[in-house]
Amino acid sequence: MSEPKVIRTIKELRAVVQDWRQQSQTVGLVPTMGALHHGHLSLVDSIAKECDKIIVSIFVNPTQFGENEDFGSYPRDEAHDLEKLARYSVDLVFAPTAAEMYPKGVFTSLTKVHVAGLADILEGANRPGHFDGMATVVTKLLLQAQPDVAIFGEKDYQQLAVIRRLVADLNIPTKILGGELIREADGLAASSRNAYLNPMERKVAGQFNVILNRLVEAAQSGHCDLRQLERTASQQLLDAGFNAVDYVSIVDKRTLRPLDHIDQDAQVLAAVRIRDVRLLDNMAISPAL
Repeated sequence: MSEPKVIRTIKELRAVVQDWRQQSQTVGLVPTMGALHHGHLSLVDSIAKECDKIIVSIFVNPTQFGENEDFGSYPRDEAHDLEKLARYSVDLVFAPTAAEMYPKGVFTSLTKVHVAGLADILEGANRPGHFDGMATVVTKLLLQAQPDVAIFGEKDYQQLAVIRRLVADLNIPTKILGGELIREADGLAASSRNAYLNPMERKVAGQFNVILNRLVEAAQSGHCDLRQLERTASQQLLDAGFNAVDYVSIVDKRTLRPLDHIDQDAQVLAAVRIRDVRLLDNMAISPAL
């Protein structure tokens, strides 16, 4: 298969989508920041079952990076991304510049999308402003492409929850799908940031999911002190060689608020650091039978 067509302006994007609409074709959107790996590509496979035409957006959004985060060094390789997408049924790649997405300047927009509550905890508390930047650019992409369906990976579990809430609250007529969390051979969640790890750090990273699995097993076996489980897992992560644990939290799947008992479907969300590389993971916890 050949590489998909690349367009870089909102005007072009809307013209293509309008043409598809006139042909009664449904549209799917896979938003990404590039540096595509098999996790991203699994989203393309999943959404193909839901629509006639697929758009993949590639845009490293500056407004969701904090002052001391890795925006400048975030991996970018559009040519390689397009080679990978050529093997999939992608009809269009939307790869705008920052000036196209933020014509008045990246940090001068007076309008931001803030999802109170969901965006203020966990990742929101550790990365102030991150979810405002993410929610704003996702809203822009949904309005620009006007897809029938869009898909986001479940690795960024809180991000998916924020997006689902903003779409519901703003009456955006797009169905939001969650794409299965894809793991590497040792269980580490697939992420573009894994490429930052040297071999020794990568070995340490492989313990992340192992330790979370232990927590899940303990929680599902009826262990009633969930805060102690969180503290134990955090210490085990530090003992395994992680430099810092931002959080390990057992929460309600929908509200992301901490739970005291596993009497409903729950999720453990965690974020750790190796050197200056930040890794996320999450796992489902079911009530004991």
